[in-house]
Amino acid sequence: MSEVKTGVLEGGLVSTASKSYNAAIAFFGFLTAVGVAFGIHAFFAGHEQTYGVTREVPWGLLISTYVFFVVTSTGLCLVSSIGHVFGNETFMPIAKRSVFLAIATIISGFMVIAFEIESPWRMAIYNVLTPNLTSNIWWMGTLYGAYLFFMLIEFALLQVGRHKQAAMFGLMGVVAGVAAHSNLGAVFGLLGAREFWHGPYMPIYFITSAMMSGCAAILFFTWLAYKANGWQMSDSMKNALSATGKLGALLMVIIMFFTTWKVLSGVAGEPPGKFEAMKAILTGDYALNFWGGEVLLGMLLPFAIISLVKAKDMKAMFIAGALCMTGIFVMRYDLVVVGQIVPHFHELGDLVGIPHYFSYSPSLHEVMVTLSGLSLCAMAFLIGEKFFRGHVSESH
Repeated sequence: MSEVKTGVLEGGLVSTASKSYNAAIAFFGFLTAVGVAFGIHAFFAGHEQTYGVTREVPWGLLISTYVFFVVTSTGLCLVSSIGHVFGNETFMPIAKRSVFLAIATIISGFMVIAFEIESPWRMAIYNVLTPNLTSNIWWMGTLYGAYLFFMLIEFALLQVGRHKQAAMFGLMGVVAGVAAHSNLGAVFGLLGAREFWHGPYMPIYFITSAMMSGCAAILFFTWLAYKANGWQMSDSMKNALSATGKLGALLMVIIMFFTTWKVLSGVAGEPPGKFEAMKAILTGDYALNFWGGEVLLGMLLPFAIISLVKAKDMKAMFIAGALCMTGIFVMRYDLVVVGQIVPHFHELGDLVGIPHYFSYSPSLHEVMVTLSGLSLCAMAFLIGEKFFRGHVSESH
């Protein structure tokens, strides 16, 4: 077996049956319900009354949170597939938990985006009745729907021990996930009117950053799961997390490379629109987000921690994963919001009635719906650990 079961027999489920564990589930369930109530209220009161988005900045915190969740889900799928789909034994122990978390994160993302769309039921209906094959948004919904379907089937097959069939559906999930995620990058990259986003860079960047997100999530949730279950980590799991940490560190270097060239391409020659957005990130109102959140928390500190412990200290890896996920959340927020704050006619100078930068601040409703999505993910994680007995895996 690639993961020992002794933890189950030696009290591994003691803490999952404890009052504090159940209280944590109830707490996150309560936060989820509160956020859902805020989202439902927004349906009736009107988004223009309850959300901070405007005609000038129509995408806000909820869109960036949705992107964060689906990016993480795709990354979890891709990293876990290294083991149980492509046969690398080192990554086998993380498979079941990673697939479950991929499902939990994308469902959380779907919930958040449902409250962002004023009529989400229309999207579900007309996606089937009147498909628009030229729309990236249509492809996004369709491909992510197929991705979730394949992941659900894969997880069910893993539970009953049918690993060959699970690997087949896992491969289909990988294909659907990569297609969906690169398409999500195209939703931004093909918008010529938004210079900060426009270009072929986006789909590639989204896939690479997704795998970095997946590595961070695996480091974070796996260590947390073992603490919650009261288990001692097996050597095979330590080796799997060490390999995941090393892969994550490599991907951080690649994202640093991407980020460097993103900045250089936005500054060199002062390209219209992109240069103004880049100034807001480098020295303006979003500089703290960029330097403190994206660069320091999202890349430099996690990379330094993993490098210093040589990917062997599991608690340090957990801290690196937590920092990286925090930085990635800020990264998604900056990507979505900063791409919209430069007015379309900025090259004409400061026009009467049009500010140099548009402003956006999340409303209470947006914050609560976001908190609801994060709480739903946390609750699903805890329930999954309890219901599926810590996702103990056997050799394929």
